Amino acid sequence: MTDDSQLKRIMIERIASQGRITFAAFMEACLYEPGLGYYTSPGRKVGTEGDFYTSISVHAAFGRVIAREMAQMWRCMGSPAAFTLVECGAGNGRLACDIMDFLAEREPDMYAGLGLVLVEREPSLEAAQSALLAAHRERVRWLSPEEFASGSFRFSGCLYSNELIDALPVHRVQMTPVGLREIYVTLGDGELAEELGPLSNPAISDYLGRLAIQLHPGQQAEINLAGPEWLATASRALERGFILTIDYGFPAAELFAPRRGRGTLLCYHRHQVEENPYIRLGQQDITSHVDFTTLMQRGEELGLKAVWFGEQYRFLLSAGIVEEIEEVERSPVAEEEKLRLRMTLKRLIMPEGGMGDTFRVLIQSRGVAEPRLLCRRGIGG
Repeated sequence: MTDDSQLKRIMIERIASQGRITFAAFMEACLYEPGLGYYTSPGRKVGTEGDFYTSISVHAAFGRVIAREMAQMWRCMGSPAAFTLVECGAGNGRLACDIMDFLAEREPDMYAGLGLVLVEREPSLEAAQSALLAAHRERVRWLSPEEFASGSFRFSGCLYSNELIDALPVHRVQMTPVGLREIYVTLGDGELAEELGPLSNPAISDYLGRLAIQLHPGQQAEINLAGPEWLATASRALERGFILTIDYGFPAAELFAPRRGRGTLLCYHRHQVEENPYIRLGQQDITSHVDFTTLMQRGEELGLKAVWFGEQYRFLLSAGIVEEIEEVERSPVAEEEKLRLRMTLKRLIMPEGGMGDTFRVLIQSRGVAEPRLLCRRGIGG
């Protein structure tokens, strides 16, 4: 697919008939337009044959460590007879499968009352997820985002997401001599172009005001209004338990620092980083870094307590990655294979040059007094 793709023609016709649109609306279409968006069209997105790697695609140990922490969450809640896991944006179901496999093997008492709910926007993924989770099929159910947000679904347990919020549509802004302006997508000589205009939503300036962030002249930034809205939806569904968010991002002071003059918006195509979001519409991923300060602030407003926040390597080291490495060492596989596995697992925890400090982990809780989570021991603080 090239620039004259079907999605590009749709976007040009849409802007020609309706006028300029926010970048959030443009990004929404590029990622989620039915049948044509990056996440709603066929094709492998993750792994060697895809456009990017995630921690899930590196090794099953990532999911197994998360499962260890989930088992500890279950114990912190008094080992209830029923415990529900909810994954938002499950992709092909690999992470859910690794988690469920571990719990079935190592935590039979927890697994006996365990349910898994996958909140998925793309219905075609259900078949792949169902096939991968065949051993746990009787415990799995699916919800659309609309059903999840309706208020009828309530649960106790743990809701988790991995690289979900970075793919939510963002507004883009720029500080100018006349104040904060929004970057719109319009047409110039029949092609997609950008222009500045008044803010489309007062919530954009309110967002920065709550953080006491003042952008510098010429500085651009992304404002993710959808992230706090998603958290509010998740909070409404959670009666008691935890929300575990894994994504790449920073606290607000670091995210909006002057050195990030052009913001953090990036595209990924076949493991290459691309800065231009107006090419390969629907064929490349578009992301921006997550503002974890706002997620924690919004969580407090919603009655969610921030239990732990830190780099992925701290979380993994404290929650059980060392135990996973030791199990590899004790396994009967050949030494050459052990070396390959060690190098693979290092990618998850290396603070520099790996995924260890690129990603952050945020755990929020409701109705659990002083939970003694694994990540709160040792290096995790």
